[in-house]
Amino acid sequence: MGGAVSAGEDNDDLIDNLKEAQYIRTDRVEQAFRAIDRGDYYLDGYRDSAYKDLAWKHGNIHLSAPCIYSEVMEALKLQPGLSFLNLGSGTGYLSTMVGLIIGPFGVNHGVELHKDVVEYARDKLDSFIKESESFDKFEFCEPVFVVGNCLEISTDSHQYDRIYCGAGVQKDHENYMKVLLKVGGILVMPIEDQLTQITRTGQCTWESKNILAVSFAPLAQQSRADGDKPDTVQLPPVTVRTLQDLSRIYIRRTLRDLAGGGEEDQARGAVQRVPQKRKRRHCRRRRINTYVFVGNQLIPQMVESEEEHGEEENKDAEEEDKEERDVGDIEILKQTNMFRDQIMALPLPESLKEYLLYYRKK
Repeated sequence: MGGAVSAGEDNDDLIDNLKEAQYIRTDRVEQAFRAIDRGDYYLDGYRDSAYKDLAWKHGNIHLSAPCIYSEVMEALKLQPGLSFLNLGSGTGYLSTMVGLIIGPFGVNHGVELHKDVVEYARDKLDSFIKESESFDKFEFCEPVFVVGNCLEISTDSHQYDRIYCGAGVQKDHENYMKVLLKVGGILVMPIEDQLTQITRTGQCTWESKNILAVSFAPLAQQSRADGDKPDTVQLPPVTVRTLQDLSRIYIRRTLRDLAGGGEEDQARGAVQRVPQKRKRRHCRRRRINTYVFVGNQLIPQMVESEEEHGEEENKDAEEEDKEERDVGDIEILKQTNMFRDQIMALPLPESLKEYLLYYRKK
C-alpha cells in the first residue's frame, strides 16, 4: 500500500510531498516527521527506497507506507500527556514519533510479536537518542517495547487514551481492541481494508469513521496445541515518574531555554527545514531616452532602466546563494549542538552527565 505521493530525495522532500498531498495537515505531526529520518529505520543497502511512498519489508522487519503513517498520526489527534499503545510496534518508527508529541508525562507502550524486531526497535531508539540532533529539541516520552501477541493481552491490563494496531483486524476481534480504550479515547486500526478511526464516547458506545482504503496483512493468530494455554502478554506498568526523572526533565528544559530552544521554539516548530533563499536577480542599470509632457510640450528626458544579467552571471549568483545556505546550515547545527555542549561543560560527575543526555549503559 502506498505510492500516493511523489518520491523524495531525502526525508524533508518526502514530508514536503506528504504535506502537498494533504496527508500531513497539522504542525505537530509535521514536526515529528521531520525530526525522525525514515531512512534511519532501513537496513543498510535499502535506504535508497526510504523516501518513496511505499511499504517496505525485509524478513520480519516491516514499515508501512509514509502516507499511512501520516494519516494514522493525524487521526490519533495526539496531545502532550496522553497514554499510547502500539499493537504491532515493529521498528518503533511510529512509536518514536508519537513520543515526541505526547512528551515526558505521557505513556508510550508497544507490543510486537517478533523478538528480533523488538531488539531492532530498541537499537534504533538508542541511536535516535544518542545521535540525532533533533532529539534535544523535544521533551520525549521514550517507548517501551514488549514481545508478545497483541491478541493475548492480559484481561486486567490498563486502558489507553490512544491505540494503533498495525495489522488487519478481523471483525470478531474489533470489540477486543475497543475494550483497551479509555472513554474519550481514539483507536485507529485497519478493518476490512479500511483504515478506521474509532472514538469511545461512553462505556458502551463508540463512533467509527473510515479514513483510507488500505491493505494490511492480518493479525497473526497464535498456534496452540490441544490443551495448551496461550502466553499472556503483560503490558508494561504505568508508574509515577521518579525524582531522578523529574530532575532530568526540568534540568534539560532549563538548559534548552538557555540555549534558545525552549518551549516557545518547540511550539513554533522545533525542527524545521532550512528555508532556501530566494534567488536574487542581479540587475544593471542603463539609460534610455523617453519623453514627458510639460504643459503641452514633449520634452526628452533620460531615465534609468534595469536589465537582468546574463545566464553566466545568474550562475555566479546561485553559487553565492549556495554558499550562504551552507553557512546557514552550519550555524543551525552549532546552535543545536550547544545544548549537549552545555551539559558536558557542567561541573558534574560523568555518570550524571550521561544520565542528563539519556545515555544508558548496556
